[in-house]
Amino acid sequence: MEKQKRVAAIHDISCVGRCSLTVALPIISAAGFDTSILPTAVLSTHTGGFEHFTYRDLTADITPIANHWESLNLEFDALYSGFLGSYEQIDLVGSLFDTFQTDSTLTLVDPVMGDNGELYSIYSKEMAHGMTRLCAKADIIVPNLTEAAFLLEEPYIGEGYNQSYVENLLVSLSQLGSKKVVLTGISFADTKLGAVAYDSEANTFDYAFNERIHDNFHGTGDIFGSTLLAGILNDFSLKDSLQIAVDYTRECIIKTVALNQEKRYGVCFERALPYLIKRLGL
Repeated sequence: MEKQKRVAAIHDISCVGRCSLTVALPIISAAGFDTSILPTAVLSTHTGGFEHFTYRDLTADITPIANHWESLNLEFDALYSGFLGSYEQIDLVGSLFDTFQTDSTLTLVDPVMGDNGELYSIYSKEMAHGMTRLCAKADIIVPNLTEAAFLLEEPYIGEGYNQSYVENLLVSLSQLGSKKVVLTGISFADTKLGAVAYDSEANTFDYAFNERIHDNFHGTGDIFGSTLLAGILNDFSLKDSLQIAVDYTRECIIKTVALNQEKRYGVCFERALPYLIKRLGL
């Protein structure tokens, strides 16, 4: 029997509000993988829709955890980073990548920094610029349009763009160093929403869309990124993994709407896990 793959998920923990590690850990685990975690920060809630949240920076813990992992001779089939808690963490996580990356390791960086043209409250433009160094070490990066604009230091265009604009943006993002780029939250028609992937080595673009649900839900980017990784590690192509991630994210939103859940607590991804497991053929 093939050995179980191991993933290192490097994200924050928001104690309330489904996102980051409270999304990545169950999704990647349900997809069949041994999921190790390295928390970058601990928050009482996520930062969207809540006030007066507590925030504990775990920068000082990253290197000791990585050193202990190295002393155990741990090997990872994938390294997956998301929300980082400080500017210093960019290079610390980069050093962790250098330690654990091999020719067979997949590194996925979700440069979680902002949405709707704005950086999250604890982020700065300096941190956004520094994130390019981490993206350069990745095999795949998964920004949204806001994050793409800050990474490239270009104006944010949230709507009214066309296919040519998106494809040029993807090519520019790949020049940061990542061979594959996935741009999320893309829509060319009011009724459709999805993502676009660019493989710089093959010079190909893949599109994945589904019916749009007109509302904003927290945590869907983390659900998408975790599902994309789960698909690829289960030997689906980038194109097929892209479609699975788009479809599962929408399925999570459908469950949330049906249950009339308060949006700021994230989407009911738990109710949609059977759908994902079936799509992955597990």
